[in-house]
Amino acid sequence: MAVAHSEEAHEAPAGPVPTVVRPWADPYLDPETYDPEGDLMVMNLGPQHPSTHGVFRVKLWLDGEVCVKAVPYPGYLHRGVEKLCEKLTYVQIPPIVDKNDYVSPYINELAVNMAFEQLNAVEVPRRSQYLRTLGAEMQRVGSHLLWLGTFAMDMGGALGGGASAFMHTFRERETILDCFELWTGARFHYNTLTVGGSRHDVPAGFAEMVRRTYETIRARTIEYDELIYDNAIFRSRTEGVGRVDAKLAMELGVSGPILRASGIDWDLRRDRPYAAYGELKINVPVRSAGDSLARYEVRMAEMRESIRLVLDLIDGIPEGPICALKPVKLPGAFKGKAGQAYVAVDGPRGELGTWVIADGTERAYRLKIRPPSYHAMALIPYLAPGSTLSDIIVTLGSLDPILGEVDR
Repeated sequence: MAVAHSEEAHEAPAGPVPTVVRPWADPYLDPETYDPEGDLMVMNLGPQHPSTHGVFRVKLWLDGEVCVKAVPYPGYLHRGVEKLCEKLTYVQIPPIVDKNDYVSPYINELAVNMAFEQLNAVEVPRRSQYLRTLGAEMQRVGSHLLWLGTFAMDMGGALGGGASAFMHTFRERETILDCFELWTGARFHYNTLTVGGSRHDVPAGFAEMVRRTYETIRARTIEYDELIYDNAIFRSRTEGVGRVDAKLAMELGVSGPILRASGIDWDLRRDRPYAAYGELKINVPVRSAGDSLARYEVRMAEMRESIRLVLDLIDGIPEGPICALKPVKLPGAFKGKAGQAYVAVDGPRGELGTWVIADGTERAYRLKIRPPSYHAMALIPYLAPGSTLSDIIVTLGSLDPILGEVDR
């Protein structure tokens, strides 16, 4: 049986970590001055391409198979969510932000409602704090499962287990959506969190369903390692590919698994606890190599840690009310105080922040969302130059972008 990769993690090479940009590759390079004798090919990766993980375009200048310059073009999914939220009441906003990171809608709702609660000094009941923490960790596992399956598919048929891993991880993710459906009545966009707590308490039989689901997934993470991590092709395709050094990650505001895979030990759940995280022990996986393989290791270790947290939480939810305020049914029934607040949570892709400015009415005067995927995609001009086209696909998949939150 394979040894869990979290115990045999590969590390960065001895000596200084090489810079992610090759000496001859400049992210600000003018292709016209690259090589007057060269014959560069311009290729558009996307916007309609499965390996872009959404509607996203990267313009590539290629010297043979090697990328010379890469320019990302986001915006194809832009819906003006932040401006739309300024036209809606506080009660109407959560189901809108659900659609930003559509793989982690529960965590989107958590971030925006926490900002409204901080603005209005609303104290959330302890039971609801535990339920929020439980839902966030359940969602993190589901998000990482989707990433794992699509990342394996990005390797193509050469990996061997790519298509199989995709089907297996989606099978497990479906069981998580079954749990959310029993809890909230919806499988995808829940609209279950509100200012002051939650709309839905957990029903009878929920704890047993969650326990059975996550114990099964925990056992199957060993199968994922045997199928993917132990595959020599997967390791050769990811080790040393798309290396992000800590300095560049910090300069670009990268967070979450990408930052931790580059050696930065930072997790908002542990270092700036919110909800019920202050009452839990959070083990934060960190790697130093900063490459695509290290990002795989970090997310797999995170998945196992989240499964542990879910199984611990499901048996320890305290009794009490689930909302500090009287349930609000009318869109304009809740009016916020004037002022401003910023709240950030640690989502599956990193720091998801909400900044709200209020004028004392039932609507936010200004609302700004900090999406972690947007900062991650800023790495592309630095990681793509010097890489082959096939390595760019691997690097892009290892960043785990959600284009709905990139464009908003």
